[in-house]
Amino acid sequence: MTSQNSGEIDLHIHEAKSNKGVVRILVFDSEKGYPDKPDLALKSFSAPVVDRKCFFKITDLKPGKYSIAVFHDEDENGKINTNPFGYPLEKYGFSNNAKGYFGPPEYAKTIFELKDERKEILINLR
Repeated sequence: MTSQNSGEIDLHIHEAKSNKGVVRILVFDSEKGYPDKPDLALKSFSAPVVDRKCFFKITDLKPGKYSIAVFHDEDENGKINTNPFGYPLEKYGFSNNAKGYFGPPEYAKTIFELKDERKEILINLR
């Protein structure tokens, strides 16, 4: 591989609540917009859910450090539904399966490095 943007990610997302809706995938290369601003993400995708799982290939990434945030948008309204206290009602997850307490995990906990390679990433929704 010799092109500048030759990194690929095989993204496996497990533990969806149902097969309804889609999984929203946001790829960030900086903390700006993390974790839920699609217009500030480097890349933004939607993918179908099959057997409560989702597989998505992300291509054309240059070597660097990235973070991925995902959520299962069951009603396809484009945002994560929350209860009156702000607690998410739809399942979500992050690269490195990073966990946050009383909010999303710190950006630094979700970062991974991509080289001129194909990388497999598994995210378990919670």
